Amino acid sequence: MSDINALSSYDYHLPTNLIATKPIMPKGEAKLLVYYKNSGEINHLKFHNLPEILPDCAVIFNDTKVIKARLLGTKQSGGKSEIMLNQPLGDGKFSAYIKGKVKEKSIIILDNDIKAEILALNNDATRIVRFIKNDKILNTDECLKMTQDIGHIPLPPYIKRDDNINDEEWYQSIFAKHLGAVAAPTASLHFDDEMLKKIQATHKTAHITLHVGAGTFKGVDVDDIREHKIHSEFYNIPDETIEILNSDVEILGVGTTVTRTVEHYARNKMKSGKCDLFLNPNNKPIRQKYLLTNFHLPKSTLIMLVAAYVGLDETMRIYKTAIQNKYRFYSYGDAMVIL
Repeated sequence: MSDINALSSYDYHLPTNLIATKPIMPKGEAKLLVYYKNSGEINHLKFHNLPEILPDCAVIFNDTKVIKARLLGTKQSGGKSEIMLNQPLGDGKFSAYIKGKVKEKSIIILDNDIKAEILALNNDATRIVRFIKNDKILNTDECLKMTQDIGHIPLPPYIKRDDNINDEEWYQSIFAKHLGAVAAPTASLHFDDEMLKKIQATHKTAHITLHVGAGTFKGVDVDDIREHKIHSEFYNIPDETIEILNSDVEILGVGTTVTRTVEHYARNKMKSGKCDLFLNPNNKPIRQKYLLTNFHLPKSTLIMLVAAYVGLDETMRIYKTAIQNKYRFYSYGDAMVIL
């Protein structure tokens, strides 16, 4: 058996041609790997088969909406710069990642006469920024609107191309509602209106909101995963979803963001706040029984979350099988469901 605490145990080799750079259309034609926990059996279906195999459970989605979080600008010195927003901090301030060296109080000039001012440099490589137009400091809502006007879709770093007009639809779930995420809850991207109607005809559905931060792409940089400090993200759970969580109804979480939120609530009973729950084989789920998710980066907290459900060795067997069967990986890739 592999060492569940060793970061190296969560590594695997992925051929680059299996990294999806755009989604399969129609969405229901994506591959779906089905893993049954009780038997270890693996089946290969299409995503449109999902309603036929779902057990009796409530299905919970993340209704966060991705903002155009990549902002391209110019330093006052004339050099190009790029700001990747991470999450709002209130009062119009955001944590962000900025390419290249910047100093406190320096200015980056953006489109539409907007300036970004760097207020602080944090030890975790994030920067605190605020935005100014015509000498007026923009509040959080004005900043979010500003990103929609001048920003770019924040495609993950492993998609080696510029964003285009199609990504504005592709990288957003059909039930996206609350602006604030800088990465999509990618398991949700598989659903179209027809699929959602089929699910809702036989299963109760509900939503949580977790605004996915750029930290979701941050690698684990400690050899022992027990020493990893996971990023935190803002979440909110509506009352109707709280009712489900407080009941004995079994739950399918659509994506790792839903899973972390459900499990965070199961531990602390807080309906909103910051979610910093690190699920891994040392910290297994206690409320959510089933998981629908994509295939994740090697040595990431997301593949460790999968291992919290099925164990490390079975996780690596699933991934090996997916690679052998030429599944498409990562944000625009195929899906797997753990039942």
